[in-house]
Amino acid sequence: MYSAVQYQPVPQTSASRLTLVEVESPSEARPVGVSAAWRKLLMQAEMAAPHVQVAAIEGEHGTGKHTLARYLFSRSPLASTTFQRRDAREWLVSDDDPATLAGCTYLDRVDLLAPPGQGLLLSVLKSLQDRPPGRFVLIASSQTSLRQMAAQGLLLPDLAFRLTAVRFAISPLRQRREDISVLAQSLLDRICRLYQQRPVVLGPGSLARLLQHNWPGNVRELAAVLETALLEAVNGVIRPDDLAVPSGLETSQDMQQSMMRPDSLNLDAVVQHHVQYVLDLNRGNKLRAARQLCISRSTLYRILGNENLLAH
Repeated sequence: MYSAVQYQPVPQTSASRLTLVEVESPSEARPVGVSAAWRKLLMQAEMAAPHVQVAAIEGEHGTGKHTLARYLFSRSPLASTTFQRRDAREWLVSDDDPATLAGCTYLDRVDLLAPPGQGLLLSVLKSLQDRPPGRFVLIASSQTSLRQMAAQGLLLPDLAFRLTAVRFAISPLRQRREDISVLAQSLLDRICRLYQQRPVVLGPGSLARLLQHNWPGNVRELAAVLETALLEAVNGVIRPDDLAVPSGLETSQDMQQSMMRPDSLNLDAVVQHHVQYVLDLNRGNKLRAARQLCISRSTLYRILGNENLLAH
């Protein structure tokens, strides 16, 4: 099984390291970035690509699940065939015959399937299990852990296990901040090509501004911010004020205000919010965050897993 990769900070080196950029065609999914988590994830993808028939890609919105699916497809024996992206709910009620499935089908948001849809998808997977390999790839995306959903009674266990026999978990951008620099420049280059503009670079202080932000929308949000900034850029340089993201001070003030909302006054929520804040300050390094909080890593994982803190 290919599972989540624990983030470990690594020195920033050259832009030839592996990561992914949100793109629209497999040929453009070129490797850029520096984080150890992404290098390991792509290495696992390359190992699995020649053999995989069914896989799950899990991650927050905007992290690049679609891009990773295309990357898998581009390195599979079916790379010369078709790639189709379908909403899982719409695909299951369409007239498509699963028996004719060929190429790569990317099923978006299987975590949103209601129980009847889950049953239909499970029937499809059962009907496909006896088909010879090398004719199709089925990749399911989810914003939450499918096995956790099954454990909580939100997803059919058999469906979860079949979908996650090969599983890739994408870390959010806030846990791999060393990728932001190369991702930003790669996205700027792509946006400039789209607008047929000359190359644009980040000016002094702009990268620091990007690094201060937590990127709840991940790579998709980064691309949107840079596209807006490109329209404000002067002489091919993006200044900090061109970036529509809060400064570090504003982020801190926003966090304090959010902690005072009535829906956040529950003690469990306050504790979890603070733990996530310390984790973000440590760029996703759970060991350092646990040390600063004076708690064990097992306690940190329990808090991040949304378990009832007061019951322990």
